[in-house]
Amino acid sequence: MIKTGIIIASDKAFNGKRKDLSEDIMKEILSKNGFSVDFTSILPDEETLLSEEMINMADKHHVDLILTTGGTGFSERDVTPEATEKILTRKANGIAQAILFHSLSITPRAMLSRGVSGIRNKTLIVNLPGSPKALREILEYILDNLKHGIDILKGDSTECSNDRKDGNNG
Repeated sequence: MIKTGIIIASDKAFNGKRKDLSEDIMKEILSKNGFSVDFTSILPDEETLLSEEMINMADKHHVDLILTTGGTGFSERDVTPEATEKILTRKANGIAQAILFHSLSITPRAMLSRGVSGIRNKTLIVNLPGSPKALREILEYILDNLKHGIDILKGDSTECSNDRKDGNNG
């Protein structure tokens, strides 16, 4: 099982003014794919609180994966990428780029997302959008490859892959 933490960045959900649908969507998709959801937090769009919770999940609870949802747009309160970048030890730009490219094939408005991805010690952190539709599309698209990346991060796999079309597998 891949130990997962979910952080929902939403002022309205935190204040009880709106039910956030992303938690249920994420739990459904994750459980179908061999991930356990061990921690879930709903926080306001506050950079310090978001960073502190990522540190808590990664360093204290040693989750393998942190998925954030919300706070990646252009609003002044959208600070999830900044909160994430502050606590990373290494970047994993390819994940964020894959999310962007896939999303652009669905809607040109994907260009307005600022989500980032990276690593904090042995924990992979990925920012996802707050839209339930976009969240489902993206999570289903990236999850299998995230598993492989986490295996490598944990030392359970090698970086070589046998599925390259050009025959160069290392």
